[in-house]
Amino acid sequence: MPLFAVWARDRDDALTARERVREAHRARLRAPAPHAVVVLAAGPMTGGAGGAMDGTLLVVRAASAAAVRAFVEDDPYVHAGVYASVDIQPWRCGLGPVEWNDA
Repeated sequence: MPLFAVWARDRDDALTARERVREAHRARLRAPAPHAVVVLAAGPMTGGAGGAMDGTLLVVRAASAAAVRAFVEDDPYVHAGVYASVDIQPWRCGLGPVEWNDA
């Protein structure tokens, strides 16, 4: 299955909502089923004031960008209105655990 990078940027006023649902978001990313998406790497962007979280970066494996979009749209951050935008792009590992490319 192909790899995708997901870059979700937070709304300017989303930090409180992000912190409120963060554990539910993290638990969902770790859950292997019933999702059609496998999260390989995930973490917050920290470009906010004082290094505050202000976005999310994911590397995922899925059959299609549509499957990734459906996965993201059901995320607790989306339900809480955290994200201002979500960009999903095909991705290939060039440095790091390149075995991701071969599965």
